[in-house]
Amino acid sequence: MTAGTPVIELREASKFFGHVVALERVSMSVRPGEVVCLLGDNGAGKSTLIKLLSGVFHPDEGSLWVDGSLARFGSPRDAVAAGIATVYQDLALFPLMTISRNFIVGTEPARGRGMLAAIRFREADTLVRQNLLEIGIEVRDTSDLVGTLSGGERQTLAIARAEHIGARLLILDEPTSALGVKEAAIVLRNVLRARAKGLAIVFITHNVHHAYAVGDRFLFLSRGRVLGVYDRDALTVDEMTRLMGGGAELEDLTNELEQLRRQGESDGRGAAGNGGGGTDVAGGGGAVRGAMGTDAGGSAARAQE
Repeated sequence: MTAGTPVIELREASKFFGHVVALERVSMSVRPGEVVCLLGDNGAGKSTLIKLLSGVFHPDEGSLWVDGSLARFGSPRDAVAAGIATVYQDLALFPLMTISRNFIVGTEPARGRGMLAAIRFREADTLVRQNLLEIGIEVRDTSDLVGTLSGGERQTLAIARAEHIGARLLILDEPTSALGVKEAAIVLRNVLRARAKGLAIVFITHNVHHAYAVGDRFLFLSRGRVLGVYDRDALTVDEMTRLMGGGAELEDLTNELEQLRRQGESDGRGAAGNGGGGTDVAGGGGAVRGAMGTDAGGSAARAQE
């Protein structure tokens, strides 16, 4: 585990929306060169926690610390100025804009000032190509639309853009949730690359295998409360799955599904047995009908005489 002052830290932070307790006395910290994975089911409070870290919300109770000093963000812009960048699931990319324009949006290299400033597109293209090559993405033309990139490449582009604007802490919201295996691998490799560069990373995910592949510590949330914080060597993937699913609740569900499966197999065997009997009955019915037909035929013959 990385030593040193945390880039960001929450101490006993709570957030309420009316009578709804979104987060209750949550504490966490992230240090440079460390990946802290935030795991929990839907409704666990992950999104609210992200927004506390990124300046969207303020804690109603508790405190936020940046580089060891008490902090209060007036807006997400203040968080960005402090070196905290959030990459949400929707990526905040523009599919119908070029790769270059997406990468430099808001930080365009320009000549002149004010409304008459001219963007130096050639410089921007060179900058984008160098940054993308560093993270393993080779594009044919930086003037291509972002919509032509794969999901993994788009996610990595968003991460690279956050690094370019000077992020020291990356908050990645479900970066691999909608990706295939190969695309997810691209993202996970770049998470470890960013970690090796000394960035602090909060990695939010439902996938325990992805979390275990990149995480140094794991924080489990359930209904706004911390279930526990564990180092990587203190857990197995199976134990993480159990914590992620709610422990005893997951065991109860597993037992219930196993009973239903066995009941279904038993019912299936019973139906198969009844099906065989049905065939015999049908056969008997056929014999009855045949006999009735013979009697009817004999009656018809006698009538003709």
